[in-house]
Amino acid sequence: ARLLYNYMWVGGVSHDLPKDFERICIGFLDYFEPKIKEYNDLLTHNKIFLERTADVGVLPPDVAINFGVSGPNLRGSGVNWDVRKDEPYSIYDRFEFEIPLGEGEFGTVGDSFDRYWVRVCEMKESIKIIRQAIKDLPDGDVFQTIPKKIRPPKGSIYRRTESPRGDLGYYIISDGSPIPYRVKMRSPAFTALSSLGEIAQGWMLSDVIAILGSLDIVLGEIDR
Repeated sequence: ARLLYNYMWVGGVSHDLPKDFERICIGFLDYFEPKIKEYNDLLTHNKIFLERTADVGVLPPDVAINFGVSGPNLRGSGVNWDVRKDEPYSIYDRFEFEIPLGEGEFGTVGDSFDRYWVRVCEMKESIKIIRQAIKDLPDGDVFQTIPKKIRPPKGSIYRRTESPRGDLGYYIISDGSPIPYRVKMRSPAFTALSSLGEIAQGWMLSDVIAILGSLDIVLGEIDR
């Protein structure tokens, strides 16, 4: 959302898709999908990479849950939880896709390799979702007219989505004015980083770098 925060807004999107978007997007998917095998040949099955990630920085399922870890990091620990499947929103209930889980194929369930491998598998699933979305892309207006100032009724609400790094939630309290009384953002990267001290104990500094990388945090998201 760092690059697209002005495209999606209340009422729809700011403007229509570019001309030939569907053709260009499908062309990229056709190019990218076979590349995943190339990435696996070069990296996933690389002996050095396996030695640096398998059995390194194991995040047990119970520890992941206790820290509130979500997304690929949680699924890398073998926990089958994805907001798109378990609490469907938008039109995700229309799409067919699988939820990859860590299996400890080269080490222990929940190690750095599993967190990496789940993300590789999710690239394949994302391609499936995009192809289905493009196929059913509707015609018509891309936004509706809304007041310049929105005054939600008094009350509170919590909603979450499955972001690339996990469960991204917003808790909003409204006092009836255009400005929220309170907004709390739940960052998946923040909870993932919180688990680092637990899973990095006993490892060399060079291994901690690999463990941190496998958690896939973004500091801009953590410092909200």
